[in-house]
Amino acid sequence: MSTENNMQIESNFEFNLSIEELEKRTHKDYLMTKKMLKADAPEYLNLEEGDKKALKHLVKAADILEKINMQIDCKYNLAFKEFLNKEIEKGNEQAKLTKILFDAQKGINAIDTMSNKINLAKGIAERPGKGVYPEDLTKEEFHEILTKMVNNGKIDEVKKILTQRSVVERSGDELIGIDYIDKFKEDFSKMADELDKAAETSTNKDFNEYLELQAKALRTADPMLDAYADKKWATLQDTPLEFTITRENYEDEMTGTIVENKELSELLDKYNIKPIPKDFLGGRVGIVNKEGTEALIAIKKYLPTLAKNMPFADQYEQNINPNQDAKQTMVDVDLVAVKGDVGAYRGGITLAENLPNDDKLSLTIGGGRRNVYHRQIRFVSDMKKLQERLDEILDKDQHVYYQNEADHWFTIGHENAHSLGPKKSCETLGKYRNIIEENKADMGALAFVDLLTELGMYTEEQRKQIIVTTIADNFLKSKPTLSQAHRVRTVMQNKYFAERGGYEIKDGKIHVNIDKVVPIAKEMLSEIIQIQMDGDFKKAEKYVLDNFIWTDNMELIAKKLQKINKTLNGRTESELADKLLNE
Repeated sequence: MSTENNMQIESNFEFNLSIEELEKRTHKDYLMTKKMLKADAPEYLNLEEGDKKALKHLVKAADILEKINMQIDCKYNLAFKEFLNKEIEKGNEQAKLTKILFDAQKGINAIDTMSNKINLAKGIAERPGKGVYPEDLTKEEFHEILTKMVNNGKIDEVKKILTQRSVVERSGDELIGIDYIDKFKEDFSKMADELDKAAETSTNKDFNEYLELQAKALRTADPMLDAYADKKWATLQDTPLEFTITRENYEDEMTGTIVENKELSELLDKYNIKPIPKDFLGGRVGIVNKEGTEALIAIKKYLPTLAKNMPFADQYEQNINPNQDAKQTMVDVDLVAVKGDVGAYRGGITLAENLPNDDKLSLTIGGGRRNVYHRQIRFVSDMKKLQERLDEILDKDQHVYYQNEADHWFTIGHENAHSLGPKKSCETLGKYRNIIEENKADMGALAFVDLLTELGMYTEEQRKQIIVTTIADNFLKSKPTLSQAHRVRTVMQNKYFAERGGYEIKDGKIHVNIDKVVPIAKEMLSEIIQIQMDGDFKKAEKYVLDNFIWTDNMELIAKKLQKINKTLNGRTESELADKLLNE
């Protein structure tokens, strides 16, 4: 965007939230803060000097990536940020408070913990295609243009439009896809320079090799270069530092609509064109926690057994080969910074990630996957509030089984379950693809609790803790929208488990029928795997809509949760990262 256009947009900005609303949303009772490592954290101070120097460059690289992601999130984000900074300099209190939320949600548009849409600038609504498609492009016109282009023989052009790594722009009556690397060449080049500098001082050879591969991929628009970097990244197990470029496509609501158009879908199939939703980019920087990582690795030896026990396991290929050592590394990380997509607090924030996703090229060239767990995000900051919540919603006799650490154990199961099941990205399920996949990961985590207890991974007490904690934590403060894949699946599960006796509401509180939960999870997991195997959009839609029903009992618990927890928004505080950025 040119400076002239920036100024033009700036002059049209209006604040959408009143001073009163902003004061409320930025008050500590309504704004949750997750604190990353402090400047004097022992985890940082104990690093080798070379790694400390490398960390500075990694933080700078992640900061540049955040700037890029803001542009693919919404084309007005950078101009609005500049506008806010100028207004703050003038002493504008409304701008100051708006900037707190803007920095928290990393953009103009987001959603809060009550599933309400938050728009910080009047008249700038969130678009299905975010900032990766033309602002005025409708679903119908999108489909029409693609159909004409394919029929006119412009196959390569359409492939560039429908890749996960392009920004789509108008070109006359047609569309063009510009690779991210070409679109943001200057910033990606600066990022690459920072990664190369980090590789010069970092003490770990494998990590340095990864950084050099990733830097190369940031300078040239070649998906295979990303694949080589991803493949190396997925092997990293024993490194002092963590740096990840997260690429996930939950935000793009435009590309997935193609499967709803039968004529266009068949036309694309004819020419072997796969419409893959666009990636949104995040940067994670951290210090690997050795003790936490050792605890994670304990489950790795069981993964081939879990793969064998997946529903219909003999009918598809999965990422983890039951007959080989699992190509999966796992690290527990103390976070220095979470930037861009991975750090955006929009209704919630990521506890862990299993990457690369199924649509990534590295998985086709023999690459594995890697799980990274976020220590600072999972820590409970207010145990008193937690107890108040339990007193309000959970049968008192089952408080003994609620264990916050059990939520972490469940998350480990969830992330590993992403590597189980059909090894295909299921684009044919369209807007329901992510909901189905997240549901699969949850049910995989629960379905194997009994087996892992038999194998010695968990004690009988831990088994009960995982089950009770998971069911209790599944209840939400409000009904989500269909675009919130991670929350829609919990509503589906709550309905499914209630109908089959997994829990009941007694005297206004949740009572978990512990021994019924795992068999029900196995049942739901089988149904989900069947949908993924079929790849049928209509079946996926019916399954989601049949189960995505907000019941009276869910509303009852939601009201109780709202009374205990007033949080509407959240943010991260990164003292060490801020210090390193300014050095």
